[in-house]
Amino acid sequence: MKFDGKSALITGASRGIGRAIAVEFAKRGADVALVGRDMAALEETAGLCADSRPGAVAHVFRGDVTDQASVEEVVAETVKRFGRIDCAIANAGQSIDSLLLRLKAETIDQLLNVNLKSAFYLCGAVAKPMMKQRSGSIVLVTSIVGMMGNAGQAAYAASKAGLIGLCKSLAKELGSRNIRVNAVAPGLIETAMTEKMPEGAREFLVKQAALGRAGRPEDVSGAVAFLCSDAAGYITGQTLVVDGGVLM
Repeated sequence: MKFDGKSALITGASRGIGRAIAVEFAKRGADVALVGRDMAALEETAGLCADSRPGAVAHVFRGDVTDQASVEEVVAETVKRFGRIDCAIANAGQSIDSLLLRLKAETIDQLLNVNLKSAFYLCGAVAKPMMKQRSGSIVLVTSIVGMMGNAGQAAYAASKAGLIGLCKSLAKELGSRNIRVNAVAPGLIETAMTEKMPEGAREFLVKQAALGRAGRPEDVSGAVAFLCSDAAGYITGQTLVVDGGVLM
């Protein structure tokens, strides 16, 4: 699971799972492109990447993942700086809970834009250089909620379920060019987003896990690194569940 001489682009890299993925790849030898809106937080992630390995290279890009032109611009600039893109991780995501009868149209649009359409844009942009180099790995960060559903999260679940369908379809489209596409489905992970959960709901989810604890961002980043590595060279179109044993 070494990435010496390779490059990785990660969206939503300013904090949480995205930050852990960026540090994981930098530690394992990759040059990393960090994409997000919060430049101060991205710079902090870049610093952690530099600390993880002597000589690690991390570039930050302010980009709007819901805007196709912005995503294409970031990908083009990454190719210009690194010469290639070996790994692309669509991690940017957002959660807004609402029961169906209270769900507003703008909330549906926002979750589909951030969680699903952004992945379409990223995959379309990185597919071009990956097809040219005839190699690459794409990982979409979905959620177990997209597999099991959850009351009050219909829009979020639908957006995350869409990523699984996208993963399988692109794996079939791009496989002949030696481009692998997989997904990672985390369960409850300790991030700033999950800190806002009501304590009762949090305790319930922890009890559902066979391991009896919430996950750490590093639990997810290791799984993403595996799927992008040569060790997973014959794996594509799959969703790897990282939930401590909730879905079994």
